[in-house]
Amino acid sequence: MIELGLARISRLLKHTALPWRSVHVAGTNGKGSICAYMSAMLQINDVRCGRFTSPHLIDRWDCISIDGKAVNESLFHEVEDIVKRRNLAQDIGATEFELTTATAFEIFTREKVQVAVVECGLGGRLDATNVLEMPLVSIISKIGLDHQSFLGNTLEEIAKEKAGIMKPGVPCVVDATNPESVTNVLKACAELTGAKFVKALLDAEDGFAWKDTQGLDLEDHQRTNLNCAIIALKLALRQLDKQLDVQKSIMAIRGAEWPGRLQRVSIKSLTGRTEDVLLDGAHNAQSAEVLGSYVDRKLRTTGQSVTWVIATSRGKNLKGILQPLLKPEDNVAAVEFGSVDGMPWISPATAMSILKTAKGVLEGLDGQRYDAGCDVLGALRWATEISAGGPLVIAGSLYLVSDVTRVLRDAR
Repeated sequence: MIELGLARISRLLKHTALPWRSVHVAGTNGKGSICAYMSAMLQINDVRCGRFTSPHLIDRWDCISIDGKAVNESLFHEVEDIVKRRNLAQDIGATEFELTTATAFEIFTREKVQVAVVECGLGGRLDATNVLEMPLVSIISKIGLDHQSFLGNTLEEIAKEKAGIMKPGVPCVVDATNPESVTNVLKACAELTGAKFVKALLDAEDGFAWKDTQGLDLEDHQRTNLNCAIIALKLALRQLDKQLDVQKSIMAIRGAEWPGRLQRVSIKSLTGRTEDVLLDGAHNAQSAEVLGSYVDRKLRTTGQSVTWVIATSRGKNLKGILQPLLKPEDNVAAVEFGSVDGMPWISPATAMSILKTAKGVLEGLDGQRYDAGCDVLGALRWATEISAGGPLVIAGSLYLVSDVTRVLRDAR
């Protein structure tokens, strides 16, 4: 169940001390990557750092980490039980996400983190994480069309909801590649709120210059996300009276991992395929455009068709996701991801609907198609056979990324 609002989470945390500071991140695309970069750089600059992101990758507790490591399962369940008992005793009626948010915040207090990097779950203004009162800095990443039924039908309406994380006197770093109309909305919201508006341009020269990172092999959107994190890092460290170590920070960037974003993985243990596959959680039209561009430049160089394994959530804009990805000669295995622990309201689009939309997008699909139903392993095996060592991409949903990652883990 998704039910936005701050009343329930405020009651859950009414008597919980939150002595740590925070970096609050909202947006449509790039939030997770920004959180990964930010937390890695804070940690290497001697800041004990917590991170809370959503959705979880495999297990519910892996959305909460301390200094780059997922919290212990027993600690998660111990604190979650306390939060759930509080919820029942006070008849709060908190949602699953609110319970997990409260659990994360309690754990950060227990573990004595100095700074927590916190990703909004949905929107910003009414998201449970927006109980954070005085972040060191807030960040708003790329705004796209997603969750329109909750956030609005235009980029400008969605931007206004995301801008709800702005706080008086707190700098807000904004992705400069957003359309001007979006940037104008965010700037106006900052002025109204009293937040300091910081446009994340790629020409920063103060302390940690963008030229220092030129040796990193990054796509344009990754550079943009990293730039947001770098600028926010400088603003945060100043307030913590910490000295920025540029070379260590670059090392942290090199080691920062965010699964399911242009990730190369081996599925040899599952299918015998010796070549790596590309795993990406592109789940809306904007992120699909980025993935499609990457695949066109990196994987279609030999003229080979691409074989896709695709799942999406029910209610997503299927046409908007598939159109930037598919070419007429491509092969497509459509699959349905499994149930999502802690998120019973999430359900997959049917494999049949994915294939039907794929055919319509291209007015016919010359490549082969396969309805895998809910058999993720079957879809991977079919794709391995059809691709015959050619490009293979798994995409369309972070929940599919979770399923594939889980299957790979279980096969070890």
